[in-house]
Amino acid sequence: MSEEGMRLHLKLPATSANLGPGFDAAAVAFDFYLEIEAESASEYAIEVSGRNADLCGELRHNLIFESYKKILRRERREPVPLKMRMHNGIPLGMGCGSSAAGRVAAVAMAVHFGKLDWSSERILEEAYLLEGHPDNAAACWLGGFVTAACEGRTVHAVRVAPPEQWRAFVVLPADPLPTSKARAVLPPTYAAADVVVNLQSAAMLGLAFAQNRGDLLRVATRDRIHQPYRAAICPLLQPLLVLAGSNGILSASLSGAGPSVLVIVEDEAHRAEAEAAIRRALGSMEVELLPTRFLPVGAEASFFSSTAVK
Repeated sequence: MSEEGMRLHLKLPATSANLGPGFDAAAVAFDFYLEIEAESASEYAIEVSGRNADLCGELRHNLIFESYKKILRRERREPVPLKMRMHNGIPLGMGCGSSAAGRVAAVAMAVHFGKLDWSSERILEEAYLLEGHPDNAAACWLGGFVTAACEGRTVHAVRVAPPEQWRAFVVLPADPLPTSKARAVLPPTYAAADVVVNLQSAAMLGLAFAQNRGDLLRVATRDRIHQPYRAAICPLLQPLLVLAGSNGILSASLSGAGPSVLVIVEDEAHRAEAEAAIRRALGSMEVELLPTRFLPVGAEASFFSSTAVK
């Protein structure tokens, strides 16, 4: 069957970048998703369910469609109008990789409907160029715990499967935070002592994930590069940082640029105790606790007959 008669299904995981010291370099994939079915159509259209459906359903300046068209026009391919059905499980503006998932989706759609024949490495590179930093895109595409480094437009990424028994909460405040605002509060330079602390912690972070060393996570997630400056606009951070090392909680750190906080828990048996501690620490603050597991695999793509899928 020709590709024109096929429907593309994408399942793209949410992600959390930085994890304290891994600024623009480390991220991990979660088990909640952006799911998309796309097929060629006479005009662009979108149907959305799930989180932030009103924002995701806007056709004008739609992140996915605009990125899809940008890639194909640059490659001198005429973009095929698409009808897209989306179920969004990733909160927008919360530091959970929603923009990275959207851009990975756009690249995958451009490759499929534009018949670009790109490798997995090229897809990741294009997502990085659209996103501006490689961490979330690499975790979304590859899954697991990922460290990524850029050399020109090339992305070098290494992944490991996170420990199976670890659990997590993404603690979501009521209001989102634009990444641009979170980056605007960062200073242009840093003291050498702060840089050294981050280097020590970042080196330990990767080994803690690779070697199942939950006892190291509290130290491995120390940060002096971005979290101290973002604490004023991410009010959940300070109350939760002090919980690391108690109640089964291994670490707490901003999820991406915030405002959400990622709390890593020792195992399933400690989840209820950790949740109770989080709620006590935050008192009357309006929050959502989103329980999640770390995902060892990344984005999934499937192809179906347009006549077979309703």
